[in-house]
Amino acid sequence: MITVVGSINADVVLDVSRLPLPGETLIADSIDVHPGGKGANQAVAAARLGAAVAFIGAVGTDAYAATAVAGLREAGVDIDRVAVVPGPTGQAYVTVDGRTGENSIVVVSGANGHVNEALVRSHEDLLGRTDIVVLQGEISAEAIAAAAASSRTARLVLNLAPVIPLGHEVIRRADPLVVNEHEGRLVLNLLGRGADELGTEEDIVGALHAAGVPAVVMTLGAAGAIFSEGGPVFRAPAPAVSAVDTTGAGDAFVGALCARLSDGAPLGEAVRFAVRVGSFAVTRRGAQPSYPGPGDVLPEGAR
Repeated sequence: MITVVGSINADVVLDVSRLPLPGETLIADSIDVHPGGKGANQAVAAARLGAAVAFIGAVGTDAYAATAVAGLREAGVDIDRVAVVPGPTGQAYVTVDGRTGENSIVVVSGANGHVNEALVRSHEDLLGRTDIVVLQGEISAEAIAAAAASSRTARLVLNLAPVIPLGHEVIRRADPLVVNEHEGRLVLNLLGRGADELGTEEDIVGALHAAGVPAVVMTLGAAGAIFSEGGPVFRAPAPAVSAVDTTGAGDAFVGALCARLSDGAPLGEAVRFAVRVGSFAVTRRGAQPSYPGPGDVLPEGAR
């Protein structure tokens, strides 16, 4: 069983011919509203790949709430522990460059701000018997710490994106810590280790190990990922695909990684599979709508 403690959003997606410059107004080609949020995205990605997934989070009392949980429900995620709190549901405003698939995102936390220590600890029964707990930086540091404390026997997968101030002991429990290069440098700063002198991605991973993190996965976008469990750093190149929309591709990666880990796969196998899933996701529009399910054929990548 995988339990995701995280954010739930409604994604308002604007397709444009290019990303606007500062102070510039553009006319969008289209607008769509999809379920999103890093936590929900990761839960949906894992569930669509066959994993048993439960979710702890919150939505508001507005019209976006139904949209925000629709993808979780459709994927078969257990949403019995999704609280309904007064006020707006979390929202993400996503502008997608129609030429490159690159995006710019502004997030309004809304109900995700209610995912706090009290809410998390009210579900200690589930966290105490789950196999993998998945956390991201779109919820509060106190919620992350409470989830880690309530799940001492679980494997903790920490996708610290965005990077928020977090206790060293929680970061050092990550197995693995999933970050990109920029986030990896920021995490090193949190751990009191300077990152300015580090030149390569491998250097950053090695420094995170030296700071006490047992396993690290670093995503590299179109270049794939690197990973290490304290020894050599290995690369998992991404297959060549034509990107349409990169929104939520990192979450597809994390969900796929956790799905394979829950099946007992070693980290390297899980990372290589996750790279292929992330590459598949960028070939479709939206976050959750782009995730593969039964019958979908993944692009071939490193094995």
